[in-house]
Amino acid sequence: MQLQDSSVSVTPDRLQDAIASSQNHLLSIQYPEGYWWADLESNVTMTAEVVLLHKIWDTDSKRPLAKAETYLRREQKAHGGWELYYDDGGDLSTSVEAYMALRLLGVPTSDPALVAAREFILQQGGISKTRIFTKLHLALIGCYDWRGVPSIPSWLMLLPDNFPFTIYEMSSWARGSTVPLLIVFDQKPVFEVNPAIKLDELYSEGIENVKYELPKNNDWTDVFVWLDDAFKWSENLNLVPFRQEGLKAAEKWVLERQEATGDWGGIIPAMLNSLLALRCLRYSKYDPVVERGLQAVDRFARETDEIYWVQPCVSPVWDTALVMRALVESGLEPNRPELVKAGEWLIEKQILDYGDWAVKNKRGKPGAWAFEFDNRFYPDVDDSAVVMMALSAVELPNEDLKQAAINRCLRWIVSMQCSQGGWAAFDLNNNQDWLNYLPYADLKAMIDPNTVDVTARVLEMAGRCDLLVGSQAFKEALAYTIAEQEADGSWFGRWGVNYIYGTSGALSALSLVAAASHYDNIERGANWLQSCQNADGGWGETCKSYDDPAYKGKGDSTASQTAWALTGLMAAVEAATSQGITPQTEWKNAIASGVDYLIRTQQEGKWDEPYFTGTGFPSHFYLKYHLYQQHFSLTALGRYQQVKKAGLL
Repeated sequence: MQLQDSSVSVTPDRLQDAIASSQNHLLSIQYPEGYWWADLESNVTMTAEVVLLHKIWDTDSKRPLAKAETYLRREQKAHGGWELYYDDGGDLSTSVEAYMALRLLGVPTSDPALVAAREFILQQGGISKTRIFTKLHLALIGCYDWRGVPSIPSWLMLLPDNFPFTIYEMSSWARGSTVPLLIVFDQKPVFEVNPAIKLDELYSEGIENVKYELPKNNDWTDVFVWLDDAFKWSENLNLVPFRQEGLKAAEKWVLERQEATGDWGGIIPAMLNSLLALRCLRYSKYDPVVERGLQAVDRFARETDEIYWVQPCVSPVWDTALVMRALVESGLEPNRPELVKAGEWLIEKQILDYGDWAVKNKRGKPGAWAFEFDNRFYPDVDDSAVVMMALSAVELPNEDLKQAAINRCLRWIVSMQCSQGGWAAFDLNNNQDWLNYLPYADLKAMIDPNTVDVTARVLEMAGRCDLLVGSQAFKEALAYTIAEQEADGSWFGRWGVNYIYGTSGALSALSLVAAASHYDNIERGANWLQSCQNADGGWGETCKSYDDPAYKGKGDSTASQTAWALTGLMAAVEAATSQGITPQTEWKNAIASGVDYLIRTQQEGKWDEPYFTGTGFPSHFYLKYHLYQQHFSLTALGRYQQVKKAGLL
């Protein structure tokens, strides 16, 4: 790859113009209350499942679902299917759920859109090859048989804390979605909806030849299929032990975890499944619990004059903290009124309640932040570390209050450190990997183990806030991060796509806290980042890298991934300089070309990218944060300006 030297074209004036333009854009979209918040996009299944929910509850007439039809039609691709992430060639389960939703919205099978979709679906293997959750949603309306859906006995709710497995060994998102499904799976309902539909035409083998059974792998994991057979046998004979007690415990758990705002877990799957459970329990749609829940789903929806679609989650705390960091690092005064208002809003959002994390963490005390507006049961380490850095970067009228909030959160984060030395997102030692081999777990997202990107965030926080460094927790986290570096110098990215994200995070942390002791690791990581720069000066990585290592660091350039690579490389430059080492010329050229790419692709203070660069569940669920390309790009430009002024480039 031949890069043009862009150091001449990145003039101080051109750089400052780009920074000011980006700052002005971000300041213009701040909400009056002080926070920033932008759309969070996934695939169309969120919208399709909300259509199904309202049909089941008979609340569809009160929602603008005709606009959902327009949205689904717009999202269909030329090949006839719908995508899991941008430009993936189409995904079977996503396409089946979109097809189902369009049928529920009254679109006939003869419609050209459904004719094309049907051809795509059948070519991919049809309904029988879809994921378990797609089959579950079809079973709710009689378009699939419950015999092909795993059984989960309700007595799981009654297992004691000292038992080898309880519901708290599942990740927070799996737990919040699964507990209400214990009720649904027990009832195995088939709801009447209007219009009533059948999807027999989507079975490649013909409806008369469908085998409603769980697939076997011909290895040790088949024991779970045998167990499922035993569960179904006991259900058929009405011999499920402690069934009613388990159902009552599940109902109580669901009711206790509803926020006052109506949310469950801050994510649409948990919210939809909880509402399905209440429907199975014959709650009225006018019950306050149900009404609050449906209103919460409405708040996750986005509506324009033409379309209606549903976000999987909302991210105001995350967005706000990252925008604050970008604005300060790009030169805004730390006591600027907009930043003060944002900082005070964040402090108000600190969670002072005990959540599910306290089940396994007996020593921790509350003090963390969550991703969403309201989610007191599920704060997370990643958000909390970023908020701490954002607050540390600004000056508030009540600095003592700010510092008390930071100290409170630090104690919580330390208490959440996992036994391997790293940090997970939501839970402590949530690492029983065998759960991902359950037939129910075909998304492979049943656990929340510690990861490098979250751990690196804590280490970066330690360095930027001058906290934790040198402690035993710090030493264990550093050792974990170093051990996870791959042979080519990169690090895996669990929550962002993918190795560019993980490597950038690790370098940003190590350059601050371990430049002397681990410069070799930093150098190898920076060399890997520099090696995968595109000819246009940017960086990109496709979601395919989660499935095939050949795609590591490869993909069309995006603003967000370019920004990540730049911050990682600039961190390496700072680390080298701090050790009296001359940074590599190749790094400097790559940085200049990357900054030039960002400036060239900026339009009216903004960047645009169609690609999904956020990760929900690797290989199965991806996210597009609509602010990522804005604040991460500004952060990169701001840091470039800083290192240039310091004479490091």
